[in-house]
Amino acid sequence: MPRIVTSVPACQIGLPVPPKGCKYKHMFKRILIANRGEIACRVIKTARRMGIETVAVYSEADRDALHVEMADEAVLIGPPAAAESYLLIDGIVEACRKTGAEAVHPGYGFLSEREAFPRALAKAGIVFIGPNAGAIAAMGDKIESKKAAAKANVSTVPGHLGVIEDEKHAVKIADEIGYPVMIKASAGGGGKGMRIAHSTSEVAEGFNLAKAEAKSSFGDDRVFIEKFIVDPRHIEIQVLGDKHGNVIYLGERECSIQRRNQKVIEEAPSPLLDEETRRKMGEQAVALAKAVDYDSAGTVEFVAGQDKSFFFLEMNTRLQVEHPVTELVTGVDLVEQMIRVAAGEPLTIKQSDVKLHGWAVESRIYAEDPTRNFLPSTGRLVSYRPPAEGSADGITVRNDTGVFEGGEISIYYDPMIAKLVTHAGDRLTAIEAQARALDEFVIDGIRHNIPFLSSLMQHQRWKDARLSTGFIAEEYPEGFSPLVAQGEVAHVLAGVAAHVDHVLNERKRLISGQLPTQRTVTFERARAVLLGKTRHDIVLEPGDGALLVRFEETSAHAHRLESDWRPGDAVWRGTVDGDLTAVQVRPILNGFLLSHRGVSVEARVFTRREAELFALMPEKKIADTSKTLLCPMPGLVKILLVQEGQEVKAGEALCMVEAMKMENVLLAERDVTVKTINAKEGDSLAVDAVIMVFA
Repeated sequence: MPRIVTSVPACQIGLPVPPKGCKYKHMFKRILIANRGEIACRVIKTARRMGIETVAVYSEADRDALHVEMADEAVLIGPPAAAESYLLIDGIVEACRKTGAEAVHPGYGFLSEREAFPRALAKAGIVFIGPNAGAIAAMGDKIESKKAAAKANVSTVPGHLGVIEDEKHAVKIADEIGYPVMIKASAGGGGKGMRIAHSTSEVAEGFNLAKAEAKSSFGDDRVFIEKFIVDPRHIEIQVLGDKHGNVIYLGERECSIQRRNQKVIEEAPSPLLDEETRRKMGEQAVALAKAVDYDSAGTVEFVAGQDKSFFFLEMNTRLQVEHPVTELVTGVDLVEQMIRVAAGEPLTIKQSDVKLHGWAVESRIYAEDPTRNFLPSTGRLVSYRPPAEGSADGITVRNDTGVFEGGEISIYYDPMIAKLVTHAGDRLTAIEAQARALDEFVIDGIRHNIPFLSSLMQHQRWKDARLSTGFIAEEYPEGFSPLVAQGEVAHVLAGVAAHVDHVLNERKRLISGQLPTQRTVTFERARAVLLGKTRHDIVLEPGDGALLVRFEETSAHAHRLESDWRPGDAVWRGTVDGDLTAVQVRPILNGFLLSHRGVSVEARVFTRREAELFALMPEKKIADTSKTLLCPMPGLVKILLVQEGQEVKAGEALCMVEAMKMENVLLAERDVTVKTINAKEGDSLAVDAVIMVFA
């Protein structure tokens, strides 16, 4: 089936639409996007709105990618591995020459913070849509940026910015700073090449792992060590500068909800800051940007204490993943501003023009299994149906994505599927809108983190804005386990199951020739709804175009359900007691798999007698895998750390598997003896492949 690709109009994603007939002075006719995935699609949308032609580049793995189809022209630049395609500067320059692209937008990641990239483009007479090479050199490197910040009298976290010779030197430095410390890649970003150490042994191990990850992800194994602030919050200021000396800040983003130093949820503004603190942080960010002649969109990141104290962390000399929340609360299209600045135009926005309106929340949707320690998941997107984008009743829903139904999630790149953003007049309304949009987001064929994101939206500590970067580690110390249907959520799910079953039964009655007098037939009102193994006895009643569901275990009033759900719809959309509700519905044997608010449960609707008989059915036994080590994700066996016959204690490392640029150490869950090893170093394994067997 052919795919129809359309650009989302600016008004649908909360961005201002230029006046009719608006002309851009000295504007590029054609630009190349040196990136892939959702950010490449995002840049194409704005370029198209501005009347600029676009060129996509792609690796062999991305031949059928969405950004390739959306662009006006596309150029193959190499094999799947990023080091042989997206990271090759000469290949990008040649693609520009071949297509006549006048400028290049780097997106984020890949070459976006490589000083050599804009220099190579300039040498070829091509404009870089980003900061000048000098600013990248001064601020893009995490060590150099801290030196520049200290020189500009910006408050910085205590640490060691010099060369670290080896792990012994790293331990000595950490001992002097005081624990805990953070070991961080100098050229890093996105949580790669970052470790927190609480002891000497953790420093030694973390130092080597951080260097290895930094080398693999960025081609630069330099790391630095700094004091880790306890119970910190991560707050960043969006800055925007031009080539005429003008720099402004566009408010802040709170990015404290992180897992393994990777941002999961972002919001704007920050619930911590007041106007005075916001101004102080913004002015420091602007001063730092001016000190290095910054001339594009960039982000100055701060670590903040609960007392609103703050310290400079780093500067990202590029567009951030989380830029949509800033766009939604300010109405400024950051990609457009980057393009206009690169074309030499001065900023038309003054600091006094920047106003923050409402609240925006962004969730990063990844191809990963939250129930298996968030291990990456790859494969084909059998179903991919995001919630509808647009604005209605004061709520805006925006979905930045680079995938499509039927597409494939590759092992070669970051596992991000989409960024779901909601905007409303206040924080709690934006959170509720986000929760509902997540309920409507249908993804099948791979594992994903939507259940985890949904559980976060329900978490009272998150709603109360009692945040820190340790939030996930503190609230999910044993990892994420699927939520259980209980309380109000259980009643919603049981009610929806009953409604779906009722609609299906009504459809059966309408089959031609089966029940010619069906309108005089009344459906059987007593039902038993099984949510997993939990039984809910209910009574159904008609309710003037709605269905009334009364739970016999409570004396509460009947719940009123209204929906136009039809058989085959993947999402039940309607109201429960007047509240907008979305529940995903997937057919299974004798029932449905329902997903709502982070809960996924098998639901079956029976007559009371059917329920009694169903309870007598034998349960299917699950295979025992306690004596095997299974590959938790598709990946490459990098190192085997044990031998056959070796006795291993619980917690000891067994092997290392690399997937999606991350090195994952697999540990023994209990004391075992290795009986046989079925894999060898260098093997590429599928998920659940047996790596080794224990005695």
